[in-house]
Amino acid sequence: MPTSIQGVLPIVHTPFTDDDKLDVTSLHRELEWASQRDINGYCTGMVSELLRLSEDERNQLHREIGSVDRGNRVFVAGVGAESTSQACSYAEKATSYGCDALMVIPPVTTKTSLANLRDYFSSIVRCVDVPVIIQDASSYVGQEIPMQLNVELLDTFGDQKIMFKPEAAPLGPKLSQLRDATGGKARIFEGSGGISIIDSFRRGIKGTMPGMEFLDTVIAVWSALEAGDDDRAYNAYFPLCALVSLQLQAGLDGFLAVEKYILKKRGLFTTDHRRKPYMFELDEETRQEIDRLIQQASL
Repeated sequence: MPTSIQGVLPIVHTPFTDDDKLDVTSLHRELEWASQRDINGYCTGMVSELLRLSEDERNQLHREIGSVDRGNRVFVAGVGAESTSQACSYAEKATSYGCDALMVIPPVTTKTSLANLRDYFSSIVRCVDVPVIIQDASSYVGQEIPMQLNVELLDTFGDQKIMFKPEAAPLGPKLSQLRDATGGKARIFEGSGGISIIDSFRRGIKGTMPGMEFLDTVIAVWSALEAGDDDRAYNAYFPLCALVSLQLQAGLDGFLAVEKYILKKRGLFTTDHRRKPYMFELDEETRQEIDRLIQQASL
């Protein structure tokens, strides 16, 4: 049986071959590497490049992840889509592959009404038996989810069925607003890549969903925070901040470029290929600074 959904839950990056196909060998290498660390599970999300995968590819990704022996670790599948029917289809497929929970963003190509958002999320929640994490990724994609709707979903379906990953700006105050609006009942996760992990921890999060690239450092920070050891937490946190700041300069494209560069550098990915089109490329000076910071952080 999986453990509860909490703690460090890294997002799986999708590796591609140079001819733009899913690289299943690198994917399994990534999952095996992650499973050797003190994580509580893994997820798919925006830095899995889900929005750039075909329907068959997203289902294949979830099928491959679901096929891995993960012991008592959870698997959270990202199933947000541009239509309710498509999201429900992804959700049903992912649960058939053995996922333990879903993560859902709103549609990104349209800004819709509160009533339509309510119907979208409620339909997805009702089409499966597993918990659903409501993800507000509006700091970099899509629209912000109204606080009223978050409260309604929690009240309607309960805190074992509904959880949250708020990423609207400003992250910390929005996180506290959600916590307070739900009387502390909301189970909240953060996804800042690690740069807001300490602030978010003090606001009551249940877990963090970073990428894989700095996973060992995120685990070190989380472990220290749980132990109440602020000195150890900040010693690990400061070099992590410097690294994530390089990713933040270019939004989602910046995260993907750095993540794949590092995973290839570590031998986990055969290539650092990303799905086109994208805006940001790593220049040589950025790569050199990343390498210096990794050495400083002993990553």
